[in-house]
Amino acid sequence: MNTGIDTNLDEIVQRYQGNPILTKQNVPYPVATVHNAGVVKYKNKYIMLFRSHLANGRSIIGRADSKDGFNFNVSPEPFMTPETSGDFAKYENFGIEDMRICPCEDQFLLCYSAYSRHGVRIGLATTKDFIEVQRLAFISQADMRNVVIFPHRINGQYVRFDRPHTESVDWSIWVSYSPDLIHWGQSQRVIQPLQYHWDEMKVGPGAPPIKTQQGWLNIYHGVFNTMSGAVYRLGVALHDLEDPSQVIAVADDWILQPEAPHEITGYVPNVVFSCAAVVEPDGTIKLYWGAADSVMCVGTTSIRKLLDHCSNRSRPAL
Repeated sequence: MNTGIDTNLDEIVQRYQGNPILTKQNVPYPVATVHNAGVVKYKNKYIMLFRSHLANGRSIIGRADSKDGFNFNVSPEPFMTPETSGDFAKYENFGIEDMRICPCEDQFLLCYSAYSRHGVRIGLATTKDFIEVQRLAFISQADMRNVVIFPHRINGQYVRFDRPHTESVDWSIWVSYSPDLIHWGQSQRVIQPLQYHWDEMKVGPGAPPIKTQQGWLNIYHGVFNTMSGAVYRLGVALHDLEDPSQVIAVADDWILQPEAPHEITGYVPNVVFSCAAVVEPDGTIKLYWGAADSVMCVGTTSIRKLLDHCSNRSRPAL
């Protein structure tokens, strides 16, 4: 049976042969791009919240639904656009981007980057049904990106991975803690870029952490600067279940790099950037990524493959 998946066993992530799965042509309202989407499985349906540039260059969030995780239908109206009044408007008026959907206890936490003349901050919203959405707070100062929140509290505290922008140290992945989802602290740097390596320029959290018996799988992005510009790839690390600040392993090799034409060429060339991974009951993982900041793609891997990749050849985290 043809599943549409490239079954090259040498690949950690097997690309779906029908990629890209979503483009601007699939959107029933005017957009210039479709990329960097959060995806979650809800009531036997896959829900994708994707980023799109408008013709003015600013971003909004759209919604698409799927029965199988590969074929998506876009809703006729955007899911979320920048607020136009109140405190949220002040920090969202340049656009909202790169939604992560973090299932946490009895709700879905929506973490997004909010841009304004004040820089980029992380906004937090919540929903239980993907119809009613409540903005809760901005949970960072400027400049912060790539926040993913763990699916339950650890030792009574909410936990997140994040990535501050700073020139004083390498752009690294940090872990932070909160008693209430609003106030965050006790931050520690956990993974930094490695010099002259595929992620030597910066690293940042990608999909929300995946819980396994061996630890938390952290699918992250890494950036390498070349003479023709930056290349974005995906890697994976493993963190301790009870103390995610403790890194068990960081895979030395990437798990996905730009290779397909729509990953190499586009609005931002040579980019694969993930905000979502959906774990199926059999341990298979559907990994979603934006390609060249232009279209959405999907591939499959598994918990076992990622754990093996971490353990086979690991490098220091810091």
